[in-house]
Amino acid sequence: MATRDTGTEKLIKDTAKRVFFAEGRLHATTQDIADAAGVNRTLVNYYFRSKDTLITQVYEEGMNDLSQRLAQVMETEKPFRERIEDFIDVFMADSMEFPYQETFLITEMNTRGNLYHKENMSEKVENFSKQIQAEMDAGRLEKMDPIHFAMNMFSMMIYPLVMKPMYKQFYSMDDEQFNRMMLERKQLVCNMLFKK
Repeated sequence: MATRDTGTEKLIKDTAKRVFFAEGRLHATTQDIADAAGVNRTLVNYYFRSKDTLITQVYEEGMNDLSQRLAQVMETEKPFRERIEDFIDVFMADSMEFPYQETFLITEMNTRGNLYHKENMSEKVENFSKQIQAEMDAGRLEKMDPIHFAMNMFSMMIYPLVMKPMYKQFYSMDDEQFNRMMLERKQLVCNMLFKK
């Protein structure tokens, strides 16, 4: 029995992530992915049996990455504002490298339902909400439902990335100019989220 070439399997999966997350080609075919990886489409089918299986694996790994980023905020011992600033740094760096990752994840959730079930995720989210509430009670954040705080934070980071092609066109920006603006957002986001 032949052994699986895990290097080729990883190459195909990493290429699919790049095609979906970095290039934004959410409707790429297995042939598109095979061509981008420099392999025969038969190999994609051999390792993943179908595009759906490949997409499911890419989706689960993307959700794991997102969970790990959230864990950085929810589980460190730094003061709350520093954790949020660190999270924004990590999120922005990841999102600039893979600007379509969140679009891909949300598209898959809408198409297939939430296939991702991470243990203790609801407990971690609840704990983070309690931390947000404690910051509000201490007067460092405006009073609101903690869910609004989380929605505001993510919206201010993700929306500009989702709208990148339109902003670049409207404001005649190239990728370098747009990325520079995104790096400036950390301070802007913090200023909007936290009281002076």
